[in-house]
Amino acid sequence: MKFRPLGKIGINVSEIGFGAWGIGADMWKGSTDKEAMNALRKAVDLGVNFFDTALAYGGGHSERLLSKLYRGMKGKIFIATKVPPKNRQWPARPGVPFNEAFPKNYIIESANLSLKNLGVERIDLLQFHVWSDEWADVEEIWDTVRRLKSDGKIRAFGISINDHEPESALKAARTGLVDSFQVIYNIFDQSPEEELFPFCQKNNIAVIARVPFDEGGLTGRIRPDTVFMKEDWRNDYFRGDRKQQVYDRVEKLKLLLGPEAKTLAELSLRFILSRPVVSTVIPGMRTIPNVETNTAVSDGKVLSEKLLKELKKHKWPRNFYGE
Repeated sequence: MKFRPLGKIGINVSEIGFGAWGIGADMWKGSTDKEAMNALRKAVDLGVNFFDTALAYGGGHSERLLSKLYRGMKGKIFIATKVPPKNRQWPARPGVPFNEAFPKNYIIESANLSLKNLGVERIDLLQFHVWSDEWADVEEIWDTVRRLKSDGKIRAFGISINDHEPESALKAARTGLVDSFQVIYNIFDQSPEEELFPFCQKNNIAVIARVPFDEGGLTGRIRPDTVFMKEDWRNDYFRGDRKQQVYDRVEKLKLLLGPEAKTLAELSLRFILSRPVVSTVIPGMRTIPNVETNTAVSDGKVLSEKLLKELKKHKWPRNFYGE
């Protein structure tokens, strides 16, 4: 496993992290808690030390599973979690006042609940699960962040940027109080390269790349006839003719497979890791095979400039979450 600096936070993290939404088991189906724990332990065995979860994942279930992993591993793994918006609006809506999403007492209560779920004395990285830059000038928010740090409840603070809106937190970034940004970045959505990545590189802000496989689309497993379990939220994400749209584009991507990347999943991860500004990428992993396949990509190899140039032709601006 290769490691990279997590911005200015002062630690090195595995460039392949563990996305723990799936093990929350509320919106993803197909694995058990036993399988999840086996996957978590295998991840540690293979060098993963960065785990990303959220209070909203299974109502804290994902955090509680991670607490079992954390026991006896203090200082060896790094856990990031998130405060859900109080109004439960994903993403943040324009014109909504901050105190409907992140009032002071609610932020503190959520942090305390995550501390309890995780069984830790300090949260390594606390993130807001949504964000609106309309709130960037609200001093109460930043006072709360400072208080959580000074009280020793959190080590660092970050923002999980709204889906496909990488520029929507730049005003907050200029406060100097944001240690990390979590953002969608993959072959289809390359927009963070335009403004967010240069800003983060210049200001030493950590970048956590999420949704590397476009919710499964970039693995090649989504076909026009793919059927998800009834409870799986991707029934909505890939509704209508979207599976056909994804399939058609992925078939073209397959033509780029070869010596540099033998599978679409490998190509997707190497594409992201070819950007030095990215501290870690967090594919969702629920089983040991997921972990073994994803961590194997961390071998120091990056894609050639020629292949990266070809991949730029596969940008696909759209928002299946909100459309």
